[in-house]
Amino acid sequence: MTRRRTFFGSSLLLTAGVLVLTACAGSTEAGPPPSPQPVATSPTPTPSVTATTEPLGDPTCETIIPAATVEDFGSVGWTVRAEPFRIGEQELEGGVQCVWGDFTTATDHVQIYGWAPISAEAADDAQDELVALGWRVEESPEGLIVTESADTTVATDGDGYGLTYLFGDGWVKYADTKQGLLLVTWG
Repeated sequence: MTRRRTFFGSSLLLTAGVLVLTACAGSTEAGPPPSPQPVATSPTPTPSVTATTEPLGDPTCETIIPAATVEDFGSVGWTVRAEPFRIGEQELEGGVQCVWGDFTTATDHVQIYGWAPISAEAADDAQDELVALGWRVEESPEGLIVTESADTTVATDGDGYGLTYLFGDGWVKYADTKQGLLLVTWG
């Protein structure tokens, strides 16, 4: 089986870095941090795919997203909390879900990324569970996208997507927005 690795243009990483730095810029005034503003990219970047034979090891919060993004998060004082990868009640062994943010203060301003291996049967069960909860499904060239209902989402990207899963051949990715999925490069 050939593993795929995704690479992104520097413009996507620059856009993500600007979003992180803009959203995290501190203020001397008391009050809640500013809400993140989605950065629209037009057209939506499409990751390029190349085959690789080098072993990937186990996914970690520092390896499922680009090293430059990890460095950018660190440069603004963000740290990560690793959690088991879950879809509803189902925990996917071998996966990781990562919540990046400034945990020294109470905030809901975080970034979420995840990756896990998944069997076809488990993927079908997870998709059925999400759809039963009101999530919507759409086909994409990269795989099957399952995203939360626009009626219940709290934060969205420039295209109106909130929490989103991308199911591929033997794997699933997760991010707090569909655009955020582009940063999950593992697999």
